Parts: sequence; structure tokens; C-alpha cells
Amino acid sequence: MKRLKFLSLAMITITMLVLAACGNESNTNENDTETGSENASAEELEGSVVIDGSGTVFPFMSKMAENYMLNEQENVSVEVSRAGTSAGFKKFLVEEGGTDFNDASRQIKDEEATTAKDLGIEVKELKVALDGLTFVVNPENDWVDELTQQEVIDIFLASAGKKNWSDVRSDFPNEPIKTYGPNENHGTYEFFWENILEEQDLVAEANLQQEYSTLVDLVSKDKNAIAFFGYGYAVNNTDKVKIVKIDFGNGAVEPNLDTISEDGEYGPFTRPVFTYLNVNMAKEKPQVLDYAIYTMKNAADVASETGFAPLPEDELQKAVEELEALK
Repeated sequence: MKRLKFLSLAMITITMLVLAACGNESNTNENDTETGSENASAEELEGSVVIDGSGTVFPFMSKMAENYMLNEQENVSVEVSRAGTSAGFKKFLVEEGGTDFNDASRQIKDEEATTAKDLGIEVKELKVALDGLTFVVNPENDWVDELTQQEVIDIFLASAGKKNWSDVRSDFPNEPIKTYGPNENHGTYEFFWENILEEQDLVAEANLQQEYSTLVDLVSKDKNAIAFFGYGYAVNNTDKVKIVKIDFGNGAVEPNLDTISEDGEYGPFTRPVFTYLNVNMAKEKPQVLDYAIYTMKNAADVASETGFAPLPEDELQKAVEELEALK
């Protein structure tokens, strides 16, 4: 009798162990399924992301797109163009079929924001980095290493009447100043005209170009040239152009990743750069929102790699959280 009782207890114990094992296996499978679903939703996106706009922001965004397609979503095609800030907004603010992002080296204008509202397009401004408006001369120019803020303004200001280098400083050569810069399609031109020249007329002789590479080439071939554009283009072409230090009143300052900040030594010529997100597109196309989040998470690293000063980490994290909330 005792033997039968012992066997019964043993069989009950074995049965309970088997059931427990099955239960654990079932839970494991459920957990695996949930994890698999989460991974699948995080991994496999496809489709396109279309970006246009600022030529200044182009190196930053093209590097970001390259990293994203290589390391994050190989089935998503990110297309980056550089029509210029203003021209880019015209492609962005389209009722149907506009771009997903517009890169900008200035903030959106009131009339552009009104157009977006009229079209029913929700726009989100994303500040991605800081840029320093940089002045360059030909490497053979042996008389200019630094200029004061006012001298730079006078060189490009029509009313100042500085025709020759000797008009800027008496010990400069009596040679004609050749001024170059980006054309009106670019936010860099608008920033310079609005913030530096305070909307006064540029010299009539200024040679304004659409492509920054053209400006670099023109300055490299003209000993009397001086041009302005973003720091990234200048620092990546120091074999063809010479960067001019600027004296804002406390000694000459060279633009670099340490001095370019809104309250730093190069502050008067520092400006934020942006990309603008079409929120409607982000809600319809998961790859667009995913790319926006990836951009803000990686903005600091890519900024440093492409000639921009990074934004504070807490500012970038706030943008990430706001984008995550759109999911």
C-alpha cells in the first residue's frame, strides 16, 4: 500500500514538472514571437526619402543619407539634392508630391509658412547644427590674413565704394577687388544680405553663383578674389582657398568648430542650419519619420565630420523625443 502511494506521488510530481516545462516553453515561444515582431518592425523599411534645399547643408545631409542607407535601412533610398534654400522650399511646399524634407541655411520665412498652412502641410523645424559664414581669398593673396568685421562689410557693400584693395587699407595693393558669393537661391546669400549687410545693396560687380564648387574654383584662379560661403566648404578646400580671420573687436578670430557658436568668439557670423520635415509625409511614410529620428540622433557626429559645429546634446535629444511622439 505504501509502495502504491509512493508511486502515485512520484507520478504526480513528474506530471507537474512536465506541465511546468511545457508552460515555460510556451512562455518562451510567446516572448520570442513578441521580440521577433518588435525586431521586424524596427528593421525592415523600404521606399524613398526625398530631400532638397540648401547647398550649405548638403554635405551634412548627404553624409547622413549615406550612413543611414549603409548602416540602418538598406532598402530605403534617400535622395539628396541642393537647389538652394529658397528654391528648395518651392519644391517642398507643394500640395501633392513635394519633397519630404527641405534643408535650409536660414529659418522658414513668414510667407513660406503661410503657404504651408494654406496647403494643409504641417511643417516641423529641425535645427541640426551651427555654421560659420566664412570669407576666403586666393592662396596667393599675401596681403590679407585677417580683416575687421567692418572691412568685410565695406568690401561687399555698394555704398561703401571700396573698388580696390587699397581702398580697404592703404598698404594693400592698388588692385581691383573681385567679390564672389552664392546667388539668391541660397539661404547663405539671404543671411549675409539680411543680417550682415542689413538689407543694403551688394556691390553691383559681385559674381554670384549657384554652385559652391564653382565659387571655390573661381577664387582659386583669381588672386584678387574674396568670397563668402559656409565654413564646411572652406575648410574642405584649403588647398584651393585661404580662410580669412575676422576681428570683431577683440582680436582676429579664425572660424573653426570651437569658435563657431551663437555666443562664442565667432558668434556675429554664426548661424544655425536646419532641415524642415513635412509631418504629413512622416505620418504616411514610416521611412520618412525613421530617417528624421535617425538624423537627430546622429546630428552631432555627422556635423563634426562635415564642417559644422554640433548642437548641445540636450537640444538634439528634445528633438528626438518630439519626433518619437509622432509615431
